Amino acid sequence: MAGGLGTRIKHLVPDLPKPMVPVHGRPFLEWVVGYLRHEGIRRVLISTGHLGEVIEKHFAVQPECGVELRCIREREALGTAGGFLHAVGSSGEQPDAWLVLNGDSLAFADLAAVTAKLDEPQVQGVVVGVSMTDTSRYGRIAFDETGRLLQFEEKQPGTGVINAGIYAFKPALLSHFPSKRPLSFEQDVFPQLLAQGTQLQVSVTSAPFLDIGTPESLLRAEEFVQQNLQLLQSA
Repeated sequence: MAGGLGTRIKHLVPDLPKPMVPVHGRPFLEWVVGYLRHEGIRRVLISTGHLGEVIEKHFAVQPECGVELRCIREREALGTAGGFLHAVGSSGEQPDAWLVLNGDSLAFADLAAVTAKLDEPQVQGVVVGVSMTDTSRYGRIAFDETGRLLQFEEKQPGTGVINAGIYAFKPALLSHFPSKRPLSFEQDVFPQLLAQGTQLQVSVTSAPFLDIGTPESLLRAEEFVQQNLQLLQSA
């Protein structure tokens, strides 16, 4: 998902969409695709929006080795879930499962373990959570002893599990998403699914995590990538 406005860092990179901010010599989005390649993902859709032509031009000139990559642009702001559904409908793809990631964050979850949870018949979707000692910058996710997602919670200090912005869905679940646009995963989709009794599982990781959504976190991106290069290169 790479279609957002990036309002909190827009003044720093006014001519670039947030996922294309240079980090360690490459656009951040390239590092996200490199992580997917390391995890064995070979087909990637990028949902673009604001300044989407920058992303499209870059990957047309510099395709990712070993990855079949397509950009699908939204012509109006559709929200995170709305952009995802637009990309799904425009792609013509019919996979066994959909894996969704934000283009402006990285959490080095074991994606094979995440999608394996969909093998359980009752589980319709998976939300990846990251354990943190201080969740004051992020909303938390609450789940029970079996890992079943209960709710999204407001930002609060202290130890907890935050939403990593990585989701896996069985294709049939998409028909139960709300029809409104713009459509948000956190504010619209997950609350409705939970109200309907849909079983969503939380997969918790303590792996390194970074989002580049604020000037402060963007400053940490260079060191973060350097420290995790082994997880950003081909398997």
